[in-house]
Amino acid sequence: MRCGREAGGENVDKFGVCPAYPFHGQQCANVIGTFCDRVKVLQTSKHEDCQECPFYNSMHFDENARRFTLGKRI
Repeated sequence: MRCGREAGGENVDKFGVCPAYPFHGQQCANVIGTFCDRVKVLQTSKHEDCQECPFYNSMHFDENARRFTLGKRI
C-alpha cells in the first residue's frame, strides 16, 4: 500500500515497521497494528476499512485468509 512502513521505509521512525510486513503482508486484514488511514489497534476497527481496501479486494490478498478475516467465515 506504499505506506512507508516496510523495513527501511520513510515512516518507520514515526510508526515502526508494519507488523504485517513481510511475512503476513498477504493476510494484513488479520494483523493488528497495520496502517491504513491510521494505525489499527482493535480488530473490530479494521472490519469496515479492510472490506473497502483495494489490496484486500485484489488478487494479492491471501484467499484463504479472506475466508477467515476478522474471525468470520465469508
